[in-house]
This record gives sequence, C-alpha cells and structure tokens, in this order.
Amino acid sequence: MISDFDRLRHILEAIERIEQYAIRGEEAFRENELIQNWMLRHLQIIGEAARALSTSFRDSHPEISWSGIIGMRHILVHDYFGIDLDIVWQAVNDRLPDLKRKISAILAETGN
Repeated sequence: MISDFDRLRHILEAIERIEQYAIRGEEAFRENELIQNWMLRHLQIIGEAARALSTSFRDSHPEISWSGIIGMRHILVHDYFGIDLDIVWQAVNDRLPDLKRKISAILAETGN
C-alpha cells in the first residue's frame, strides 16, 4: 500500500519535473505543445496523488488547498478541450513553488 508520505514524494517529483521546463519561461510554454503536455501530465499526477491522500491527512494540513489541486486535475482530465493555458501557467509559476515548500516542510517535520 502506498503511504501518504509516498504520495507527497510523488507530488514533489512531479513538481520537479515541471520545473525542468518552467525555467524556460512562459513564452516557451505557450509556443511548445510538448512542454504544455509535459506540464499538464505532471499537474494531473499531482492532482491524482493529492486525491489519493487519506482524508485524515488532508484534514490535518488545511494550509494546502487540496480541493483546488484535485479540482484542477478533474478539469485537466475531463474538460481537456476547455483547458485555459493562462490558468495552467499561473498554477505552474505562482502556486507550485509554494506547494513545493509546504510539502517539503511536511516531509521534513515528519522525518520522511
């Protein structure tokens, strides 16, 4: 069985994979469909890992917008023709760094 801490590590790994291409900037993101698909796929992984966390774990960490993360995953998977690249880039550029810090802090606090 995959633990909550394993799932947090999956989230961090997906963030790090997104960062590999986010560093190229918004213009590269908008011009390159492969980069877009790479980021979308890893955002889906983040959302799926967040969805699979135990409810008690999510409830014990309200500082993270689990419902927002899971909601984004649902949009990316089920409303793929309605994906707004502005929102995706904003999530990658503005929200993932904070999520990475919070997940890293949880893992550090728990010794995982």
